[in-house]
Amino acid sequence: MDTALTVLEPLALPAELTAPLKLAADFAKASKAPATQAAYGSDFRIFAAWCRDRCLSALPATAAALCGFLADEAAAGKRASTLGRRLAAIRYFHRAAGYDTPTGDEKVKAVLSGIRRTIGAAPVRKKAATADITIAMAATGTSLRELRDRAVLLLGFAGAFRRSELVALDVADIEHVPEGLLITIRRSKTDQEGQGRKVAIPRGEIACPVAALKAWLEAAGITEGAVFRRVFNKRNQRVSAARLGACNVAAIVKVAARKLGLDPIAFAGHSLRAGFVTSAVKRGANLLKITDVTGHRSLEMLKTYSRDAEAFVGHAGAGLL
Repeated sequence: MDTALTVLEPLALPAELTAPLKLAADFAKASKAPATQAAYGSDFRIFAAWCRDRCLSALPATAAALCGFLADEAAAGKRASTLGRRLAAIRYFHRAAGYDTPTGDEKVKAVLSGIRRTIGAAPVRKKAATADITIAMAATGTSLRELRDRAVLLLGFAGAFRRSELVALDVADIEHVPEGLLITIRRSKTDQEGQGRKVAIPRGEIACPVAALKAWLEAAGITEGAVFRRVFNKRNQRVSAARLGACNVAAIVKVAARKLGLDPIAFAGHSLRAGFVTSAVKRGANLLKITDVTGHRSLEMLKTYSRDAEAFVGHAGAGLL
């Protein structure tokens, strides 16, 4: 379902407006990041399937139908954060199609509030892959896949990159400087308009992200285009032109965690970003300098990591027992 085209498509389209409106539809579609579009599309399909099974209309939907959907989803074990995203998708599709949205109905709000009070709304946070864990994770061999994974782990940590930022990197985004690397992030979760920013990657003494990236690119013969790509065939490995997906980064982290005897369920792609912040805070790094790397626009999220990392520093109960 192309919601952007639905918004802009009139009942009768003059021939001379077909091309401009198609272009306008493409621009409207680009107002949401590809990952958001994919998530919203998936969420709305789930809602539409639920409605179809009960002979209900999904677009437009009634508040009563939405209440029933939320109740069924909660009973199936879905987290409150997931339900919030489902509602955002339903609201987006209704607005895109020009319908009044049922998500603002007081009955819907009451049901969601009750679900949050019943099952809790606290997000499930993945374990941080701190510097020591990341170094251990990156102690891999010399096959193409192992060289790639080592580069993913070390660069992902050193740049505190989001999964989407890491897999979007092109060779043209990498600038070699005497101190290490300057990497251009052309678009991110907090920079949907593509203003871009540069992230400095210093050389490492124990596990160097600069050397790891160089080893991967040279072994893979990559001189342009996507930095991180799929590797096929475990024996006679070859590098594909296909770019890694964000889910592949999570898989690499989980496999590395399992090899260390850690619970892979506790780790994900975000563990590298969280690990950088946690490790930097423990070393006493200035929060503003940390944001130079992470790209956070607010210190609120960093304060969460800071509280965790410094939970025992100056503890009021230290030495009492």
